[in-house]
Amino acid sequence: DAEHASQVIAAARERGRAILTVGRDGEALKLASLSRDGFAQRLLIRHDGESYDIRLPLLGDYQAANALLAAGLAIAAGEPAARVLPALAELEGVKGRLEIVGNVRGALIVIDYAHKPDALEAALTALRPFAPGRLVCVFGCGGDRDKGKRPIMGRIAARLANHVIVTDDNPRSERPEAIRAEILAGAPGSREIGDRAEAIRAGARLLGHGDLLLIAGKGHETGQIVGPTVLPFSDHEAVRAALSETPING
Repeated sequence: DAEHASQVIAAARERGRAILTVGRDGEALKLASLSRDGFAQRLLIRHDGESYDIRLPLLGDYQAANALLAAGLAIAAGEPAARVLPALAELEGVKGRLEIVGNVRGALIVIDYAHKPDALEAALTALRPFAPGRLVCVFGCGGDRDKGKRPIMGRIAARLANHVIVTDDNPRSERPEAIRAEILAGAPGSREIGDRAEAIRAGARLLGHGDLLLIAGKGHETGQIVGPTVLPFSDHEAVRAALSETPING
């Protein structure tokens, strides 16, 4: 299903390689359907005349695609499909990659490492089906890095989320308020809270039943780079603190 799959397949055939295709258009592993199942996904996979109904405990279309590709590699290496495909239901996600870190009274909080435009767009798009209510996004951009992406990411967040809170994310040697201003140029009307922990608390306070909060940019990181100093900071810890003091609206 990848954009350049046809070219890769053609090149492999020219070299006489065995080909195993997976995905919605796959021949070896065909993804017949994909649907939301609570805070997971239901995959119907067809292989060699058999159908496998799998509940994948990961969010997002691209995580389903990655899981299917991993299954295809295992099968190509000789593992039986009857063993490989049911094992997808036991997968655990990578820390800080579309990771569910809070589920309180029907409101979901997710942390993702997305810190580039394509990644932020992919994360918000992947999470929209899991947000029957409002989609809230807290994010910032790093200092001493590509400045051109800042308004672009602001526009992406403003287009795909219902509420956007712009905050700090490793400002390094730059002035944090200048970075935020460049993001806000693409997302006018969004809320600005420089203190990342306070921004996360504010995002949590917005949540009601059916809403989803995406905290993007830092993922697994455990520090905030300010000037030459790395200050201890974790989105995971900030979420725990926010939930301990902020009730989710019913």
